[in-house]
Amino acid sequence: MDTQQKFTSRTWPESPEKTTLEGKNKFLGFWLFLGGETVLFASLFATYLALKDQVPNSEHYLAKDMFELPLVFIMTMLLLTSSLTSVYAMYHMKNHNFQKMNTWLLVTVGLGLTFLGFEIYEFNHYVHEFHHTFTSSAFGSAFYTLVGFHGAHVAVGLGWFILLMIRNSKRGLNLYNAPKYFVASLYWHFIDVVWVFIFTVVYLMGMVG
Repeated sequence: MDTQQKFTSRTWPESPEKTTLEGKNKFLGFWLFLGGETVLFASLFATYLALKDQVPNSEHYLAKDMFELPLVFIMTMLLLTSSLTSVYAMYHMKNHNFQKMNTWLLVTVGLGLTFLGFEIYEFNHYVHEFHHTFTSSAFGSAFYTLVGFHGAHVAVGLGWFILLMIRNSKRGLNLYNAPKYFVASLYWHFIDVVWVFIFTVVYLMGMVG
């Protein structure tokens, strides 16, 4: 099938992300990539749990002394909401509504950027208020590596969405780029799931000691 042919909502396939062989290959390749990412994050979580109480002396703060759950809760709601808006975007992709898909992707990007803004504020607060830096302790190194690595993934996901929207702004939606949108959305869901674990393991468990 010609992936560049014109489609209407009536002729658009039910699962456009898997209609072509290329789309199926992208889907399979993504799951293989996700397996490696899962192992990598699992290693970072294990390292954090081993080092979270390792501070050189009493002058350095532990997690329960620094973390502000209201701020982290807001960040969590932002990411969870962005996951929902990306679902709406993929719903409109499956219904061949390019404009509404882009609208919901823009909302997703806005929520993700707000999350990153709060995370930068959070890191800045820890550094200046508690002198909690990457090199201040083993706890600091493990914390910034895990949470910062997730933040880098958020930035990559946002860049992925933005580039897709810019690149296809005049091309519209077709069977060539539909799998790309779908895989980017799955990547975003993965990022959100990882944050739920970070919220639980790093922040909630950190508050109870």
